[in-house]
Amino acid sequence: MSKIIAEEKASGYQGGFIESLQVNEDALNFLVIGDWGRNGQYHQTSVAKQLANAAITLDSKFIISTGDNFYPNGVQSISDPLWKTSFEDVYNDFPLLQDWNVVLGNHDYRSNPAAQIAYSAISGRWNMPDYYFSQKLSINDDATQKVLFVYIDTNPFVKKYYKDDDYKKQVSKQDTAAQKTWINSVLSDPDPAIKWRIVVGHHPLYCGGKRVKSLETFDIRNCFEPLFKKYKVDAYLCGHEHDLQHIKPAGQTHYFVSGAGCEVRPTGKLPESRFAKADFGFMTFSISPDNMLVQVVNDRGEVIYTDNIKKKN
Repeated sequence: MSKIIAEEKASGYQGGFIESLQVNEDALNFLVIGDWGRNGQYHQTSVAKQLANAAITLDSKFIISTGDNFYPNGVQSISDPLWKTSFEDVYNDFPLLQDWNVVLGNHDYRSNPAAQIAYSAISGRWNMPDYYFSQKLSINDDATQKVLFVYIDTNPFVKKYYKDDDYKKQVSKQDTAAQKTWINSVLSDPDPAIKWRIVVGHHPLYCGGKRVKSLETFDIRNCFEPLFKKYKVDAYLCGHEHDLQHIKPAGQTHYFVSGAGCEVRPTGKLPESRFAKADFGFMTFSISPDNMLVQVVNDRGEVIYTDNIKKKN
């Protein structure tokens, strides 16, 4: 039993623990969930319960949302009822009252994506300061060992959205050239303390599910894969596909799909796939200077996949 679990049990914490999770108390621990906002339905509540259990088991520092935060059409304003019914009332266990670092999904673009940015100003945990943003976080409070997180908005890079009435009004407001310039500037940060570079977006570059041959997948791959190779991005975290996947094509970047926060659909594998599962759940990451431990947890608290990724220079 880890020290964290023992302390929390002694404190009287009423939730559960996932004792099959590997715990690295010296790592930067965080959780990744996507495609979740359905008023607690479609297993959203059961996934949320295990998310809380994983948070307390690992002593996670924050949660990443890979988009499609509110179905079916995003939120209209900061006072939209969906904030309460799909977020605040579902992820209300104490371990989940930590920072949520959030990107926008395509469903979030169907109404007022700017409202999700504005909510950051009134929420103690919702963190989306802009359409795209970055963070440098220390590993185990060591300022010489950092992880660079780059949160991007993939929606305006999907060409078909500019002809779709559900999306064209909002995507047409975005300056894709400006965002790419910004991504280049952030990923090229020469800080020697940066040990890992992780990019977070909504749309996959690679997937074995519904959109395996979709034009939108190729739009995103053609746009971002050259940048990931140029700057030796270690991992790309996304959602959009309603499943859980780990794909490792040639090159340095590992591709993770965590889009099973509630509704799931059948998935499949590519030749490059290491894991694919149509199950409700999320992913956990534990990053140390030389290793990234990835674990996939379903809504029954089962660890259904584990991989240890050694850092490549």
